[in-house]
Amino acid sequence: MKSEIKIKLRSDVADIDKWNLSGLFKTETDWENSLKELENRIPEIKKYKGTLHESANQLKTCLDLVTEIEIHDEKLGNYAFLRNTEDVGDSKGQDRLSRYMRVTSLLGTELSFLNPEIQAIDENITKNYLKDKSLEAYNLMLKKLLRFKPHVLSEKEEKLLAMQMEARQTPGKVFTALTDVDMEFGSVETKEGDIPLSQSTFGMLLINNDRAVREKAYRQFYAKFSEHKNTLASLYAGSVQQDIYQAKVRNYPSTRAQRLFPDNVPELVYDNLVKVIHENLPLLHKYYSFRRNKLGLKKLKHWDVYVPLLGSISTKYTYEEAVDLINKAVRPLGDEYCKILNDGLLEGWVDRYENKGKRSGAFSSGGYTGNPYIMMNYKETVLRDIFTLAHEGGHSMHSFYSVKNNNFQNYNYTIFEAEVASTFNEQLLADYLYKNAESNEMKAYIIGKRIDDIIATIFRQTMFAEFEHEAHAMVEKGIPITVDSIRSKYRELMELYFGPDMELEEESDMEGLRIPHFYRSYYVYKYATGLSAAIALSEKVLNGGDSEQKDYLNFLKSGGSKYPIDSLKLAGVDMSNPEPVKAAMKVFEELLDEMTELME
Repeated sequence: MKSEIKIKLRSDVADIDKWNLSGLFKTETDWENSLKELENRIPEIKKYKGTLHESANQLKTCLDLVTEIEIHDEKLGNYAFLRNTEDVGDSKGQDRLSRYMRVTSLLGTELSFLNPEIQAIDENITKNYLKDKSLEAYNLMLKKLLRFKPHVLSEKEEKLLAMQMEARQTPGKVFTALTDVDMEFGSVETKEGDIPLSQSTFGMLLINNDRAVREKAYRQFYAKFSEHKNTLASLYAGSVQQDIYQAKVRNYPSTRAQRLFPDNVPELVYDNLVKVIHENLPLLHKYYSFRRNKLGLKKLKHWDVYVPLLGSISTKYTYEEAVDLINKAVRPLGDEYCKILNDGLLEGWVDRYENKGKRSGAFSSGGYTGNPYIMMNYKETVLRDIFTLAHEGGHSMHSFYSVKNNNFQNYNYTIFEAEVASTFNEQLLADYLYKNAESNEMKAYIIGKRIDDIIATIFRQTMFAEFEHEAHAMVEKGIPITVDSIRSKYRELMELYFGPDMELEEESDMEGLRIPHFYRSYYVYKYATGLSAAIALSEKVLNGGDSEQKDYLNFLKSGGSKYPIDSLKLAGVDMSNPEPVKAAMKVFEELLDEMTELME
């Protein structure tokens, strides 16, 4: 009789498998007291209102107080967020996060005068402030802030927008609650036993060697999403409308212009990415044709695109073995990097395994206080999870070095840069596994994994980026998002990207309504640009010496002290032109040729 694989309750998870949040707060009582303290301190900000033009010292005193309060606020919010992800259905976690959001909304409201008042200061006074040594720690922050001057509203308007902050998160919060908690997907029978189908196990089931298992998981999963298609379409429409409203009231020509402005990334970077990928879609179609032939199929189905082509090769790594493997792979970055990462992964940075109600997927959450925490849903038989752990470890090391080398105002790097640090580690891991492979079959397997990652991170994320841009453009032109319109748009892109060898199902385009990142608009393109940059930089480090290693570590240490394209230029790659993406496509072509040769 087959055994049923059960997902643990949070209360049954061993402490060693949980993250250690004592670096933020040792007890719940400490958090509660700290929340009260923050709320009590908020009124202190009022006394500076209307005085910031008086002197550099007055501005510095105000900014010192705001910085202190914002560090306090970030610490509280990070703890509440992390605890909520442990079990998103837990009412205590929801209550904690809700109470934090109320207080941080009050803070945002109280701070709403700050940016407009600084930007309203006479230009000559501002120039003197920027030269004043007492404001040196805030110099870069002030320059960035003044750049936003055309898009900052009046004090009253900023206050109204700040008061809407919590309400603006409603579509994303409802989407998460619906898809991670309320939806019940049942279970799927496999040779290993009945596996509960969830957001987390779905990916694992799609790489199962049994095609019937993959098909059942796929149909069962999307059938549940189809049951909620109207709700999901309404939620996404609401999110898009919120985005467009924010762009309009802040005087941006479009949502995309607003989203790219903070990173100082030209919109041409976005367009160049899509253009280069479109030019290389024949390569992707060639791969899908190769995959279809190797799987012995007349038509490739959507549930066939993730299963390893060498199904006879299986891997199993305990969590500790995975950490050891990653430690060996990142050796080119030096002893200090390796020790910090290894200790962190084993000693409290990571919440390791799935439990009932836990948020799906994985993330790294770094802050100025505490450790750069990692949420995983690690599975020993899924090689991809080792890459995910290396990926999130890259994020966390980026956070670690950023905090150690910058003040609070300049430590927080952009997502554009973050996706370089994470996928860079994946490149090192792939290189190590390939060089230590014991057979051509294993080499082909690893190459296949690299190909799959380039597809997932560059091709697929570019497709997602193209979709959300077209969705926003639709609404900006007055075309409403409906179930039919959004599914039709997504299906067009699926047909374009997957090509003639793919036979889509009726429910396949429901994928467009289940991507969590779409609730953070114009985010996913950074995965594609990030991996393109990471491929270039990893080649430099693997084939270089101390200089290349130092350049890369200096990039990690730069934090948010430069705009992302400038910081990457210092590390040795220029993302303002399409060449890194073209180079990544060249690597993809070489990998495809090598895999074809090895497998034949």
